[in-house]
Amino acid sequence: MTKEGRVPGRPGGDGMTRRDALLSGAAVLASRLTPPIAALGGIMGSTVVSAQPAQPNIIYIVADDLGWSDTGYRGSDIKTPHLDKLAEGGARLDQFYALPMCTPTRAAFVTGRYPLRYGLQTGVIPAAGTYGIPLDEYLLPQVLKDAGYETALVGKWHLGHAKPEYWPRQRGFDHFYGALVGEIDHFKHSSHGVKDWYRNNKPLEEDGFDNSLFGDEAVRTIERRDKGKPLFMYLAFTAPHTPFQAPQDYLDRFKHIEDENRRTYAAMISVMDDGIGRVVAALDENGMRENTIIVFHSDNGGVRSSLFAGDSKVGGSLPANNGVYRDGKGTLYEGGTRVGAIANWPGKIRPGTVDALIHVVDMLPTLAALAGASTAKAKALDGVDVWPAISEGKASGREEVIYNVDPLAGAIRRGDWKLVWKASLPQKLELFNLANDPSETKNLAEQHPDNVRELQGRITELASEMAPPQLIMEAVRLTFYVPPVTPDPSVLFGLGD
Repeated sequence: MTKEGRVPGRPGGDGMTRRDALLSGAAVLASRLTPPIAALGGIMGSTVVSAQPAQPNIIYIVADDLGWSDTGYRGSDIKTPHLDKLAEGGARLDQFYALPMCTPTRAAFVTGRYPLRYGLQTGVIPAAGTYGIPLDEYLLPQVLKDAGYETALVGKWHLGHAKPEYWPRQRGFDHFYGALVGEIDHFKHSSHGVKDWYRNNKPLEEDGFDNSLFGDEAVRTIERRDKGKPLFMYLAFTAPHTPFQAPQDYLDRFKHIEDENRRTYAAMISVMDDGIGRVVAALDENGMRENTIIVFHSDNGGVRSSLFAGDSKVGGSLPANNGVYRDGKGTLYEGGTRVGAIANWPGKIRPGTVDALIHVVDMLPTLAALAGASTAKAKALDGVDVWPAISEGKASGREEVIYNVDPLAGAIRRGDWKLVWKASLPQKLELFNLANDPSETKNLAEQHPDNVRELQGRITELASEMAPPQLIMEAVRLTFYVPPVTPDPSVLFGLGD
């Protein structure tokens, strides 16, 4: 791999024409998939056999704040039969890492780059935020659209809402249906009383529970697709993110759960699971299932601290269960970053558990390679192609995981060793061996100073390459560069001198 992060000879690399890139990409794609692509369509006697597009359809599903252990296949009392079936017939990616919060993970997915590269490493884009993914980043939907895909986003964006140029339709998606901000009322489709519900670039008035509507729209997208093109659909549910709300018929499924928050949380997960089931059924009914890869994971761990629960006030206990993993959303511990993940593609992905290290930034180069798409327009990728790990359980080629790096903290894993460095005062260094201590209960920093120095050095190196966090720059702007807030003149007039 070159220092720019591209594999020499990858389709669409420097010096290649578009025709060369497409031909080379098709050859790469055909060599990776069995049976050979040519066998999927051709001539049998004198009869022409119709075929789906040679490139695979891609259905990429993201849950919002789902706990590690809150699915049926993880032993939960929350029944998720459709996810369970995907897990049973596919790869359970047990060392799949996201970022600690929503915006950074989604940004990492669509860029293939750590959010520290472009200032989205700190927090999430707030409702009042005016920033988004920088416009010079070339995103996965653009990469796939260049390769002939029809592209659709159904659900939550949360990568820039204040300016139309940040919106999904302007960032490579042919179709968009859903919400732009991070948290909405699931029935009113609003944030802080402001409606946030769109089809493409136009506001939409519509009744219904948002996650049920996302499932319906995903099915419509499959049914109405351009049948001459492969489909990339990013299906981003807002379940089970706060506010804890669900339709009554789903709440009735979980009457046995006494805790109200946990009962509603379970109902939200069940809505999402049913939506996924309808999507898989639609793929079957439209003859697409055998040529479709489905990927599922959460954007971060389940919420264990009210500090990270979102804008909504949450009374009572927080319901997410991250299993043996420490803490949850918003933290650099395993409970915040190691997320439940599944990849399923009949005949192409071997069923079973995959223990290879995989990071969400790896998904762009992996999916692009499967699609025979060029990443030449993208900036230097941090992700690597992990298809051998996903499809056959082989090593991923990844020895290092960057959990995150920002001005306040950083965390890194190399092999089994993980360092969590709280850099703000008072500083704190924690070193864990995840092979022996996956729950991160024993701080080994004093016993292994050489490991600490090595991992600290890598975090410092990344910090030197880091773009200023856009959230902090926004706070500076609001603090120092906006006009003062003054009372209404009519109020002052009424007060007299």
